[in-house]
Amino acid sequence: MRRGDLTNAEWVRLEPHLPVSGRRGGRWNDHRKVINGILFRVRTGIPWRDLPERFGRWKTVYERHRRWSADGTWDRILSAVQADADLAGRIDWSMVSVDSSPAVPISARLGPARRSHASQKRSTPRHHRSDEGLGRSRGGLTSKIHLAGEGGCRPLAFLVTPGQWGDAPQMIEVLERVRVPRPQGGRSRTRPDHLGGDKAYSSRRNHRYLRRRQIKHTIPEPKDQRANRNRRGSKGGRPTGFDSEIYKRRNEVERTINRLKNSRAVATRYDKRAYVFHGTVTIAAIRLWLSP
Repeated sequence: MRRGDLTNAEWVRLEPHLPVSGRRGGRWNDHRKVINGILFRVRTGIPWRDLPERFGRWKTVYERHRRWSADGTWDRILSAVQADADLAGRIDWSMVSVDSSPAVPISARLGPARRSHASQKRSTPRHHRSDEGLGRSRGGLTSKIHLAGEGGCRPLAFLVTPGQWGDAPQMIEVLERVRVPRPQGGRSRTRPDHLGGDKAYSSRRNHRYLRRRQIKHTIPEPKDQRANRNRRGSKGGRPTGFDSEIYKRRNEVERTINRLKNSRAVATRYDKRAYVFHGTVTIAAIRLWLSP
């Protein structure tokens, strides 16, 4: 075992959730060696062709990652390790915060995928986007990761969008993706005890959504919204509650993003296709959940 490889303890937690080998199409190569190769690339951000020989053929490692990103295997594994963590009491539901962070693409080849006969035969990937999660802002082509993180600085759910998309409109979709199964039976847990966010998430639509789901929240009100509410008098509604002590915990989601971006392939987007980049972020999140 070398630096960055799965430890024995991590492998014990991960192995039960991996797809069974030996199905139609031939036997897969050793899962542990291939996953270590994927983790090496995610951590270092090197081109797939430059993977060390100890991981086997680079094409095998890349295709495993691409296929598992397309068919949702990485998503199912992330959901399973989150369920194990929740069963062990390792998820801090007392405070879930939302935030976003840009991922700047590095390759000049990024853009809409070219249509080919091979791509037409494949089924549509699970997280396919026609815009490939790329948008133009002041810095050029950018992507953005919208994320909900729990109190233990690990991601519960995330969403990849073009870089110019705002934070507030994406909050509901990110929270709708929070779904932690309960292995012992019962409905999946989807609602945190408390939600935190910065003033970018303050909107009537978001406040109505949180009230409907009965989620307590601490989101500061921007000055322009406060002035508009005061100008309307009694028709402007009541001011939103704000607890400065609870708001201090919003740093937890920022630390979560920082831990994710320790993986260079997450901090800088090297993947052309949006669903492959989504898989890259997912396996980085899986590694955080496997860590003690």
